[in-house]
Amino acid sequence: MLDKSRFFFLGAALFSGVSTALYPIVVLKTRQQVSPTRVSCANISLAIARLEGLKGFYKGFGTSLLGTIPARALYMTALEITKSSVGQATVRLGLSDTTSMAVSNGAAGLASAVAAQVVWTPIDVVSQRLMVQGDLSLNKYANGFDAFRKILYSDGPRGFYRGFGLSILTYAPSNAVWWASYSLSQKKIWSRFKGPHGHKEDARGSVAVQALSAATASGCSALITMPVDTIKTRLQVLDVEENGRRRAMTVMQTFCIICRYNHSPS
Repeated sequence: MLDKSRFFFLGAALFSGVSTALYPIVVLKTRQQVSPTRVSCANISLAIARLEGLKGFYKGFGTSLLGTIPARALYMTALEITKSSVGQATVRLGLSDTTSMAVSNGAAGLASAVAAQVVWTPIDVVSQRLMVQGDLSLNKYANGFDAFRKILYSDGPRGFYRGFGLSILTYAPSNAVWWASYSLSQKKIWSRFKGPHGHKEDARGSVAVQALSAATASGCSALITMPVDTIKTRLQVLDVEENGRRRAMTVMQTFCIICRYNHSPS
């Protein structure tokens, strides 16, 4: 029987480790998304390394890590409960194993993403504000706590949920597509691998198939959700000045600005 407490702890620990390794890529992506002009990741990397050093690639990391455990716990809880419930329902409906697996995994991914965003959106808003700060001497926020205090003062509690709807539109379909694609890819790859070669499932083959399935699922997910993610990031980070006061941009304003300067919301 699955030890849920151990499962959640190890899951959070592994996720934190992966987040640490990939965080510089997230910083580069975020800066590229909010840049008013087209700038390559290579140029952004060189600028960060030259002006900010290694710390520049980990801006907002502490804040992001702080939200990992509660967000991941909510995510995994919703994932397991939904997958089990929907899986049982699809069996009663008489669906095939492949269809049942895709539906239950897709529904679980959808539910888990919505649950996690309740915690993750405020963390995302604060960490992204820290990520996009340039030269250390020009920082608007000293650290995560300072950013939290200033956002609360200027925007109120609603400021932490800026872009929440777009977060749901980004991550809910993303997770649904990921888990559905993952389960289907895994089944297809195993059937092709076992068919002509006669191989049986083993630990080494299972890891290779899981890695290939995850890569396929990630590609499908990113392709579908990247435009919405770009709009969401700009909405959470950038403001517009109106009558001498700064306020959050609307989704339509953000979309129009992206189209005007980049010709496509990507």
